[in-house]
Amino acid sequence: MKFGVSTYCLWQAVQAGELDVLQAIGKIAEMGGEHVEIVPLDYDLTDNPELVAAIVAKAAEHGLDISNYAIGANFAGLDDEAYEKEIERVMRQVDIAAALGAKLMRHDVANSDDRSIKRFLADLPRLADACRRIADYAAQFGITTSIENHGFYVQASDRVQALIHAVDRPNFRTTLDVGNFVCVDEDPLVGVRNNAPYASIVHVKDFYRRPASGVNPGEGWFNSTNGTYLRGAIIGQGDLDIVGALRAVKESGYDGYISIEFEGMEPCVKATKIALDNVKRLWELA
Repeated sequence: MKFGVSTYCLWQAVQAGELDVLQAIGKIAEMGGEHVEIVPLDYDLTDNPELVAAIVAKAAEHGLDISNYAIGANFAGLDDEAYEKEIERVMRQVDIAAALGAKLMRHDVANSDDRSIKRFLADLPRLADACRRIADYAAQFGITTSIENHGFYVQASDRVQALIHAVDRPNFRTTLDVGNFVCVDEDPLVGVRNNAPYASIVHVKDFYRRPASGVNPGEGWFNSTNGTYLRGAIIGQGDLDIVGALRAVKESGYDGYISIEFEGMEPCVKATKIALDNVKRLWELA
């Protein structure tokens, strides 16, 4: 078991120009992280082998594994030409994951304003075909690709599982975020128990929750599918049962990377350090 941090946690500081990705890796090492996930926001690794090499060198300098490479993608609602171009683009991103030395890669699969089960079932064969082809390409590098439970459309545990089973490849699994199920109003403990056996990497995240029937809490809050108000929290300080979620992960037999994801309003470097310390402590209690 190794505990680490996604560079996504420090995006607030990167966006403000306070850190670049190399400095973020150094901060993660200072916090006590054992691995780093690379999420290229506000920088692009495409056709940038110098930055890829610098990331690899910086992680090695600090003794950090590069655990996972995470990118966006969308295979839904595209004509045939655009669909093939998107698959090819993601395959080129697999090349970047291989150059980083990451053995795990998360890519998204779909965005849709129509989030109905009817629309999902109609899209599923095409989504599965794209993911299967990308997983087959990634297999030559020993890379496991995955879908994360986020983005509302393919977020509930049964939809994630439906895609995994439709793809039917041993190197296509799920990036399991223990908190994200609340965004589609699924009990997070149920979601974690359902999908932990399929996890390639585990994200730990916490939220504050307020009822949909209440007053809008204002800036920083967003709505779940059914209107519950949510705001990102420092892990261990929000409203989710983090110990219960970690216990479910532990009971599944999972023994891979555990990664912090912070997306709250507090200063991100301090918040991420507190979150990492809390997860290490709570894992022992789980």
